[in-house]
Amino acid sequence: AALSLGSLVAALPTTGASKYQQFELAKRQNATTPAMNASGLTDVDILQFALTLENLEGAFYAQGFSKFPDSDFMALGLMAADVTNLKSIATTEQTHVTTLTAAIAGAGFKPVQPCTYNFGFTTAAAMVATAGNLENIGVSAYLGAAPLVQMPAILTVAAEILTVESRHQTLIRTLAKTAAIPSAFDTPLGVRSVFSLAAPLISSCPDGSNLKITAFPALTLAPMPAMANSTTMPVGTRLTVMGSPAGATNCAFSNGGAPGGTIYVTFENGGCTVPQGVAGITYMHLTSSAPQGNILTDSIVVAGVQVLNVS
Repeated sequence: AALSLGSLVAALPTTGASKYQQFELAKRQNATTPAMNASGLTDVDILQFALTLENLEGAFYAQGFSKFPDSDFMALGLMAADVTNLKSIATTEQTHVTTLTAAIAGAGFKPVQPCTYNFGFTTAAAMVATAGNLENIGVSAYLGAAPLVQMPAILTVAAEILTVESRHQTLIRTLAKTAAIPSAFDTPLGVRSVFSLAAPLISSCPDGSNLKITAFPALTLAPMPAMANSTTMPVGTRLTVMGSPAGATNCAFSNGGAPGGTIYVTFENGGCTVPQGVAGITYMHLTSSAPQGNILTDSIVVAGVQVLNVS
């Protein structure tokens, strides 16, 4: 049976709004609290993080469609119906915001508020390209959070949002005339990695709405002039890292189809090569080791994250 907003609210623990500070992510210490999972996050924390991302996406589309007229998108080769479909993404993102906000508030918690963002809009084409990355990050964020959710009702609602985020990404890829389904699997991404990708777009947040998550040190790749006109890179591409990240021994390429989720390549001479075994959207970190089982954890990440589109 379909779950209503009421069932989502009913699934959440109820507490007074004055308790909100107890749920700041940076202060999570008490692993014995029943409402927390092994990561130290409650289901409310996860919903707050999801709302933070949905607020960002909602603002991105609202500002972008306000800045660029329909004619700018049609100049990219889109038909009027394509522009209508593209704009429908903004409507569903706002519905996600409304649903999550009402659920968190209905359980007695203070929902995080929208932040001030710096999207750096330049052209309609650049907006569409960024939208594709944002939607994929959204998919990866929900996938990464799924194992942390304890309450089935909340997991179901998150899954309902996840599938729509995936539809958004497929639509954008189709309109951009890139592979609609670049890989057989999508890629989960941890909370800190997702925040590291979102943080550069956030200028500031209202008091009480900063999740206190620390982004990883930035991973910056040297420009590749030969690929300036390409939106994808082939396996075997040599990537050069700017700067000298301390302690880096490996490049970690996270991709849903990779054994263990991540393929590790030796970091040497300031860079590494995109390995065989990854395809589509792939996340790159620098790590201090290549663990047995190939599972990427925050404790070994030295710098990140870069989003790569591997062909």
